[in-house]
Amino acid sequence: MIKRKALKNLLKKIVKSTFFANLISSLVYWYARLVGATTRWEIHGREKCFATWDKDEAIILIGWHGRALMLPYFWNRYKPINALVSLHQDGRLIAGLLQKFGLGIIGGSSNGNARGAATGLMHSLQKNESISIIPDGPVGPSMQMSMSPVYFAQKSGKPIFGMTYSVKNSKIITKSWDDMMIPLPFSKGVCRLTDPFYIPKDASPEELEKYRKQIEDALNKITYEADTRVGIKPVLPNHKVKKKKHPKQPAGASQ
Repeated sequence: MIKRKALKNLLKKIVKSTFFANLISSLVYWYARLVGATTRWEIHGREKCFATWDKDEAIILIGWHGRALMLPYFWNRYKPINALVSLHQDGRLIAGLLQKFGLGIIGGSSNGNARGAATGLMHSLQKNESISIIPDGPVGPSMQMSMSPVYFAQKSGKPIFGMTYSVKNSKIITKSWDDMMIPLPFSKGVCRLTDPFYIPKDASPEELEKYRKQIEDALNKITYEADTRVGIKPVLPNHKVKKKKHPKQPAGASQ
């Protein structure tokens, strides 16, 4: 009984260790690279996004939690971008993955660095370094956008782009709160981006909510179109939330 308890404690320490986080993030990184390199991609909107990026010097890139895995693969590494990542265990794994792709990391949680994270994001935009936010993470509701990207766009004057993808024969984990897509290599894929959304600095709270809903609908629309294009059953907004309890996170924080 004592040995079993000791073994359980040892496994917990291993899982929470930096070594384990680096190992898992490395495995996920190389798998994402494999999927990206072996998939026949059909990409819509990336050139317009990069042209707008050049003009405005920085953008706010958003995507749904269930479609976050492959988003860094399409990033132009010559343009700096910093991702908001929550500070709990899962967030550390994602941070390791994003750093391997070359993204910068801004950490934030309500019980740790919420104010610092918001300051870091604005400072990034002021330096003309783009930011990435997963606005339905880390606990949902899924495919429902928080107000965070809208606020940052209003204060910075930088445009918001929504981005998504779909891959044929992917596994959709319907039991997960975010209906996560696990793409398989050697298949057909579609990547889509929305048009840019600019938020007026003098927009009223009511107008901000209209922009929020408009952007949310646009991202859900291109996600539906991507799924349909590759011939899989479209994942629809279901607004599920993660059942596992975590410390409260700031709106828009990524896992």
